Amino acid sequence: MATFSCINKFLAFLVLSLLACSAHGQLTNNFYQKTCPKLETIVRSVMTQAIAKEARMGASILRLFFHDCFVNGCDAGILLDDTPTFTGEKSAGPNANSARGFEVIDAIKAQVEASCNATVSCADILALATRDGVNLLGGPTWNVPLGRRDARTASLSGANSNLPGPGSSLSTLISMFSTQGLTARDMTVLSGAHTIGQARCQFFRNRIFNENNINASFAGLRQQTCPQSGSDNTLAPIDVRSPNSFDNAYYVDLVNKQGLFHSDQELFNGGSQDNLITQYSTNAALFASDFAKAMVKLGNIKPLTGKNGEIRLNCKKVN
Repeated sequence: MATFSCINKFLAFLVLSLLACSAHGQLTNNFYQKTCPKLETIVRSVMTQAIAKEARMGASILRLFFHDCFVNGCDAGILLDDTPTFTGEKSAGPNANSARGFEVIDAIKAQVEASCNATVSCADILALATRDGVNLLGGPTWNVPLGRRDARTASLSGANSNLPGPGSSLSTLISMFSTQGLTARDMTVLSGAHTIGQARCQFFRNRIFNENNINASFAGLRQQTCPQSGSDNTLAPIDVRSPNSFDNAYYVDLVNKQGLFHSDQELFNGGSQDNLITQYSTNAALFASDFAKAMVKLGNIKPLTGKNGEIRLNCKKVN
């Protein structure tokens, strides 16, 4: 009898576990295989057009995804417009006048809705668009787990407090990524996203004029377009070597003291990540492989699944 009792208890536990998994939902690579079979083709097509028009868009979409996932999880909260009764994440310090690419996500959503109405979340579209943007610029590809649902709200305070800034120290970066369940290695490889994209003068001015662990020629180059006062919004490529190619050149920059942000150079400044930076700077395949794995991990931060959230019909507003 004792044996049967143990078996019954185990079976009951197993059933409860399965029910819990069902209630919370699990992301899967083939989530839309039957309900929206053309999804990934549509995303790839629109992203191909967007990047052909402006290579920087790959970096912009990647940044949107990162800024979304670090605030209440990967729930497309960053895509919501403000309303008279609601202030979203777009106006937060890290996003105001810098978060961009919303129109590309809207264009993808419009085509997806035409193909399979009220089926695919904006959160999943953003995750797929991010992957394709990286790959179209020469970076790795990966299977994107899908099944996220969209938030009905967003967090201005979360966006202002959860996102590491360009002046962050190494310890701050490690701590802020750890809060999201990401390791120091994840942080270092995801920072490699800075191999593409551009930055505004106001966010790297102090580094190029006042810091010592910077290549003098590099500082002089950036000072030509970013003076000590004015020109706050003048852009410069984050990666001085190949700003429109997703490669490991960012780490070569760091080894040569050519990190544009203070937070970039913190990764290679006599600290715990120096050895990994050196590895990535000489091993592009290792960087690509680790980046793909870390992006899946990033995309798994607190997704809404099952009956939580909704499938927005318009990414800018709740249904």
